[in-house]
Amino acid sequence: MADTDPAALEAKFGNKMIEIKVRFWTNDIAEESGKIIPKHAWSSGVVRMKGNESHGIAPGKPLQFHSLLDIGSVVEKALLDHGIVLHPSKKMDK
Repeated sequence: MADTDPAALEAKFGNKMIEIKVRFWTNDIAEESGKIIPKHAWSSGVVRMKGNESHGIAPGKPLQFHSLLDIGSVVEKALLDHGIVLHPSKKMDK
């Protein structure tokens, strides 16, 4: 995008990117209550949008997914809920 765009803002270092965090549930895998088995998780969890002042993003409610196949649509919903517009990368243009 051109620098002449009136909506363009200067962003501090570390606030230029938009972040989404994917977290997997690990509860109730170990037989003993309150314990975990290292490197084991369920194929479900939550997607959370990280707040970013430069982009005007406030962290919202985490969105649940129940399968690895759901992650893409839940990430898309999180982006849409926060009004984020994605532009195709150069490789997608091909």
